[in-house]
Amino acid sequence: MKKVGTYVFLGVFTILFAFPFYFMLVSITNPTVNIMQGKLLPSTHLLENWRNLVATYDLKQVFFNSARIALLQTILSVTIASLAGYGFEIYQSRLKNMLFNILLLSMMLPFAATMIPLFRIFGSFSATIPFIGLDTVASVILPTLSTAFLIFFFRQNTKMFSKTLLEAGRMDGLSELGLFFRIYMPTMKTTYAAAAIITFINSWNSYLWPLITLQSPEKQTFPLMISAIGAANNPDYGLMMLAIVIATLPTMVVFFSLQKYFVAGMLGSVK
Repeated sequence: MKKVGTYVFLGVFTILFAFPFYFMLVSITNPTVNIMQGKLLPSTHLLENWRNLVATYDLKQVFFNSARIALLQTILSVTIASLAGYGFEIYQSRLKNMLFNILLLSMMLPFAATMIPLFRIFGSFSATIPFIGLDTVASVILPTLSTAFLIFFFRQNTKMFSKTLLEAGRMDGLSELGLFFRIYMPTMKTTYAAAAIITFINSWNSYLWPLITLQSPEKQTFPLMISAIGAANNPDYGLMMLAIVIATLPTMVVFFSLQKYFVAGMLGSVK
């Protein structure tokens, strides 16, 4: 009886958690009227929703914009954060712990507190250094290029990294950068995978800062496009649900392709 109760409990909560995804998938096949009525069965409106979405928005350009920002931010952020985390753990300095504590304190600052100063800074860059001013890819990426969380994450995982490998590399004549790129990075691939998933998903789903800095319609990302659909006078919810499903697919592909590395990386497994 105890097992039956456990299965029933888990089954009920599974249904509750899965229902929003089911409703989203059903909604892409229904017109707005049926969605507003709460229809829970599929319909035949999927192709109509697709045609309306393609006719209204340039999906290829939106996908390119989102993918470019997410991939660049993931590669650069993971590289910079891993270098910082590696340096904090491997090299010794009197000021190291104090600087690291200050870095952790920065995690307590909400983004809203730095949003206006950042906007003014990038606005001033627009006149002097246009390629990193407002309405550019650089203006979206730079403020979140390296976060305190990622540096902390890499430093904690580096604690389990075998320092004898570095000593062996130094004896073989490798430079410090050679040690990092040829020994540390391959050994810490699970940590890199976990950090890449977290960074990619956060960047792909980022809304507030791209909304502020990207001012040209042709540079909008998926979250901005979905917001524009919902902000219309008569929003087409079938269109919006279809856009959400399409926007969700890349994050699902990235997560499930790196899932086993993600679990190992979050548990701090280093082989």
